[in-house]
Amino acid sequence: MRTLEAALVLAVLAAAAALWWRQRTAAKLVVELKRLEEARREFVANVSHELRTPLASIKAYAETLSMGGLDDAANRAGFVREIEAAADRMAHLVDDLLSLAALESGRRPPVFEPLTLGTLAAEVAASLMPLAARKSIVLRVEPFHGVPQVRADRELLKRVLTNLLDNAIKYTGERGLVRLGAESEGDRVSVWVADDGPGIPPEALPRVFERFYRVDKARSRELGGTGLGLSIVKHIVEAHGGSVSAESVVGTGSTFRVTLPAAV
Repeated sequence: MRTLEAALVLAVLAAAAALWWRQRTAAKLVVELKRLEEARREFVANVSHELRTPLASIKAYAETLSMGGLDDAANRAGFVREIEAAADRMAHLVDDLLSLAALESGRRPPVFEPLTLGTLAAEVAASLMPLAARKSIVLRVEPFHGVPQVRADRELLKRVLTNLLDNAIKYTGERGLVRLGAESEGDRVSVWVADDGPGIPPEALPRVFERFYRVDKARSRELGGTGLGLSIVKHIVEAHGGSVSAESVVGTGSTFRVTLPAAV
């Protein structure tokens, strides 16, 4: 009899434990679903806002042209340039959104191959020299001597370096300095981009890799930023088994560092 009672007690306890676990799991699931829904709403709101700004510009200039702006050749040319610039901002935003969606969903997995970082760095820097020259910025690629190869997707890693250098050039003042370098750290390789721009406030630094986060929203839009570039960098680097970090001192400059596994 006692054996039967003990078995019943154990069965009840086991059922209670299972019920508690299911309730706990369900509660966690509800919390996660709420978090995802909030993230979705925030994402939709951000995208809507980012698209609304250039659309409003296009509409305003088009209305001005339709109300007589076509009569003045100088005004006409200026309005057309503004419409083209707004359309370019929209296209850039859509491209970044599609890239980010492909990375987050896993539809664009890396295709790994051995890469010599010095060669890729020189190629990316050369493509951005004209952008730097327009602001008389010195864009310097430090020697990559002794830096081992990495196994990476060439196009994706090129996107990482391009985004980091492009950001550095945009936010560095006239006659500034932007440097790109790398160093070996045991079985890993660290690639960095440093600038002598305005720097990032300490309270903003932990958020710079978030989607649509901007330290200076007005200036970022003025410079053509979408607020997605660093988030794309983070996703690409993590898909390679690496990490990305940022250090900054206000008034001195910023350094963004990408760490990747060295090729075996």
